[in-house]
Amino acid sequence: MKRYRTAWISDVHLGTKGCNAEALLAFLRENEFETLYVVGDLIDVWALRRGIYWPQQHNDVIQKLLRAGRKGTHVIYIPGNHDEFVGGFLGHYGAVAIQPRAVHVTADGRRLLVIHGHELDTVVQNLKWLAFVGDVGYQILLRFNEPVNWMRRRLGLGYWSLSAAVKRNVKNAVSFIGEFEKAVVRFADSDAVSGVVCGHIHSPCIRKFGEVDYYNSGDWVESCSALVEGFDGHIELLTDLANANAPDRSQLQLDIGEAAPSGRQA
Repeated sequence: MKRYRTAWISDVHLGTKGCNAEALLAFLRENEFETLYVVGDLIDVWALRRGIYWPQQHNDVIQKLLRAGRKGTHVIYIPGNHDEFVGGFLGHYGAVAIQPRAVHVTADGRRLLVIHGHELDTVVQNLKWLAFVGDVGYQILLRFNEPVNWMRRRLGLGYWSLSAAVKRNVKNAVSFIGEFEKAVVRFADSDAVSGVVCGHIHSPCIRKFGEVDYYNSGDWVESCSALVEGFDGHIELLTDLANANAPDRSQLQLDIGEAAPSGRQA
């Protein structure tokens, strides 16, 4: 069990077949945090409106987050565009706080603005119908991840995201990500913070734009990534956690039932 001062996860997309709930459960089981930020799109309501998909592991993720709160973790949930309905329930619910944004102060005194990031996506804000259409296309592309990874497992290979590979190599997508990152940094300037943490675009990253630190916690559909802060204030990006944890199903179910911890290290 590893302990961190803070962690940020985003874009879990519970309710979709692309969600890597198994890997996220392993990450939450093997690490503890004083504060855990859920930076939007925990539940994919857009997908659930098209058809109900909710296996037991997706319910287990919700239970695991609530259990972390009961055990002392301060959980801060910042809704995104796919779970924007949660924004109608702002407030404190036990150890869970639902709020539109947050300012996190690191152990070394830096102020970081925490937002999901859809606020700066012009398509989401101004052409929501086009965002819905794009999401359907994205979900279709994600469907191909399942047969591809079935074959990779048969060959003894680790998890690989076809959709992420396509996104990295499509010129327009690369350009959009670059412009999004610059827009987030400009947005942070108005809040007098030294950096910003966000999600939304499923592209985990730690970069510096001038004097502003940019952190993107990625997602649990393609990259299976998270940001973690040590007790010295250093922030690290953990990626490819679907392969790093490689959880076995029997142990995962034991853990959800409050069995003794396995002692495996993240």
